Amino acid sequence: MARTDFDRDLNTLMDELLSLGSMVQKAVLLSLDALKTRNLTLSKQVINEDDEIDNRAIEIEEKCIDLMATQQPLAGDLRTIITLLLVSSELERMGDYAEGIGKIGLLIGKESLLKPLIDIPRIGDLASNMLRLSLETLVSRDVDGAKRVIFMDDEVDEIYNQIYRELVLMMIENPKNIQRATYLLWVAHDLERIADRATNISERTIFMVTGKKRDFTDV
Repeated sequence: MARTDFDRDLNTLMDELLSLGSMVQKAVLLSLDALKTRNLTLSKQVINEDDEIDNRAIEIEEKCIDLMATQQPLAGDLRTIITLLLVSSELERMGDYAEGIGKIGLLIGKESLLKPLIDIPRIGDLASNMLRLSLETLVSRDVDGAKRVIFMDDEVDEIYNQIYRELVLMMIENPKNIQRATYLLWVAHDLERIADRATNISERTIFMVTGKKRDFTDV
């Protein structure tokens, strides 16, 4: 395969990865919107569309493996293909978390929420932005941008810990709150994990570009 053909195949894979990322981001935002509006139909849509996310991720992984097997790339090219392979897996797991939020929406049904959704949407917005930025910096090979995404995770963790403390306190104060508090904890945890996966993507971007493991002492 000529170099131009190889580059074209890599660019095609990157485009497919970005398309998958857009699907995942949409699923995350829709799952939260469904929960906020108590739209069970929308929750079911998120759940059903996860199959397409899974299928797209599998297709990308198969193409990455085929490119490695047939072209035997070295050094930077190999790091790039492996990164795309691993990022597709990260995106697939994010889709699973969005599906999980959709399922929680169905479990809650029309029952009133234990507390207003204020901090949980904040995590959702942060996680969604981290996902978008992690993919943008992957495409642009922007190491500094990838580092900024990683540090955004600190804010997510801070908000998650606050939500956790509040909900656990509600459980302690009134055991009747346990089930409804647990539902919201699950949602917050899924969003926190999405942010963690976006962090993983940025760490893989840094390794793809530099060939070195993360080191942010200079940031």
